[in-house]
Amino acid sequence: MKTIINDDFILRSKTAKELYSKVKNLPIIDYHCHLDPKLIAIDYRFDNLGELLLGGDHYKWRMMRSFGVDEEYITGNASYKDKFREFARALSYAIGNPLYHWTHLELKKYFGIDEALTEENADEIYERCTALLRTPEFSCRNLIKNSNVEVVCTTDDPIDTLCYHDQIKESGFGVKVLPAFRPDKAVNIHKETFLPYIEKTGVKSYEELKSWLASRLDFFHEKGCRLSDHGLDFIPYAKGDAGAIFDKALKGEALTNEEISAYMTDLLVFFGKEYASRGWCMQIHVGAIRNNNTKMYKLIGPDTGYDSIAETNLGENLARLMDTLEMTNELPRTILYSLNPKDNYVLGTLMGCFQGSGIGSKIQLGSGWWFNDQKDGMEEQLKALGNLGVLGCFVGMLTDSRSFVSYTRHDYFRRILCNLIGTWVENGLYPNDEKMLEKIVCGISYENAKNYFNF
Repeated sequence: MKTIINDDFILRSKTAKELYSKVKNLPIIDYHCHLDPKLIAIDYRFDNLGELLLGGDHYKWRMMRSFGVDEEYITGNASYKDKFREFARALSYAIGNPLYHWTHLELKKYFGIDEALTEENADEIYERCTALLRTPEFSCRNLIKNSNVEVVCTTDDPIDTLCYHDQIKESGFGVKVLPAFRPDKAVNIHKETFLPYIEKTGVKSYEELKSWLASRLDFFHEKGCRLSDHGLDFIPYAKGDAGAIFDKALKGEALTNEEISAYMTDLLVFFGKEYASRGWCMQIHVGAIRNNNTKMYKLIGPDTGYDSIAETNLGENLARLMDTLEMTNELPRTILYSLNPKDNYVLGTLMGCFQGSGIGSKIQLGSGWWFNDQKDGMEEQLKALGNLGVLGCFVGMLTDSRSFVSYTRHDYFRRILCNLIGTWVENGLYPNDEKMLEKIVCGISYENAKNYFNF
């Protein structure tokens, strides 16, 4: 049975196909991902197709669990070939799930597989792809280069030495692999990771912590970092003595919700000012409930597919946080993401309150993230931004992935974008101005990110 992936996949109109022809070969700027820089530095080769597609991919793990696959074939000790067979068996039933599209895009682009993956052909496809993966042409670096990637931004803790980024740069690898600053463990004072992390830094006071963080920001900046990222359970805003709250936490004393919020607010304002002074972009991700299944968290740890969407109430505190920075002209370029799609209009209207400064859409509504990283979610994000802001200034897609073949998600996004805009044009909602339309879709697919981030 033939795969659904062909030249016209998703593209439902003549205009959509014409627009896609303008963007399909543009380079990729992957400004937020979770690739391991060590694997790029050593130019790792995956041993088999199961390791490449299933290792660490909690999207696929969730789908397999929903189909009733035993954990032994998901995160357990079964062979990767057996795991892949179970994945293929489940995938055939996953109609409507973006994994069906993603997987077939990956198999088509990287391995030339023109068949739909099924339980019956899983072993044959596994062997064909595994043989290719064991050749030099399928090393991590070559997978990146052959995806037409120009920039990769990994996600890195302030304490990281960035030695692998140095190794990559010194090797002469033609793709920019840059760090991104992720200081969650210093911000989230209410989590069990806070005290061990502070002990690791060696700081003894809040002022020392801020001084240390500023020095790490300088270090990251020297290494080419131009983005930060904050993964927040909630948006804080409260006043209080952050230094006294820090001291209290170090003594192991319980903190009130108000104290937690006050500390986080103070540190986020500090970070915002530091980012603005360096010309960085700040990313804020909010709206996830993490590690819901305590039994499985204790068994296999975090980031294994047991997170969900939170019922968020973020507008008021986020407005106050941004306003605090804006009052002193220290609000950096910012990208706002919520895992809850109901927040698209909250964020879309809020960002309009803080635009300007000669930057096209200085404040951005982030692309469909995580559970929204699918056709409906992307279209709804694009429609919300089109309704409330300037869609033509959008910085576009990212992978947010640990996989070296997830760059097909950029192609997926570009098809969805061109199909949506093509539909609007053919429905008479925008003129069929070839030059302007090309400028818009090429900007969203590549040019806007290139200009926005100052890499």
